[in-house]
Amino acid sequence: MASWTLPQPMDRALALAAQAAALGEVPVGAVVTRGSKVIAEAHNGPREHHDPTAHAEILAIRRAAETLGDERLSDCELWVTLEPCAMCAGAIVHARIGKLYYAASDPKGGAVEHGARVFEQPQCLHRPEVYSGMGEGRAAELLQAFFRARR
Repeated sequence: MASWTLPQPMDRALALAAQAAALGEVPVGAVVTRGSKVIAEAHNGPREHHDPTAHAEILAIRRAAETLGDERLSDCELWVTLEPCAMCAGAIVHARIGKLYYAASDPKGGAVEHGARVFEQPQCLHRPEVYSGMGEGRAAELLQAFFRARR
């Protein structure tokens, strides 16, 4: 039986999350694609950038918009290793991301399937297609190891 492999963008997002952990950042990575092409990528960087908004998703969305010269990313997909928080979910809405893929759920801080459930609110201007669980084990392992080392 052939082993199943992750799509390249999620595999790359997980590698970016590992880079974040090595820098002392919470291990979250994000990749923006359009078709089969990677447009932008980032890992968490609040400490590195001295910016509480420098989440992987925000940085990747900013870079993608700059690369494409357009604030609307409706034909793009966002691949991220952790369920987006309310701030990042809001940015996904405003960028009009077409599809969101995330690895691990975040019952404490997530805002897609937990907490605020941003995309389910009647005020939500745009609802991306959402797919979760792809690479969940690897993402959860990175997060657990990171926080275990800090306790």
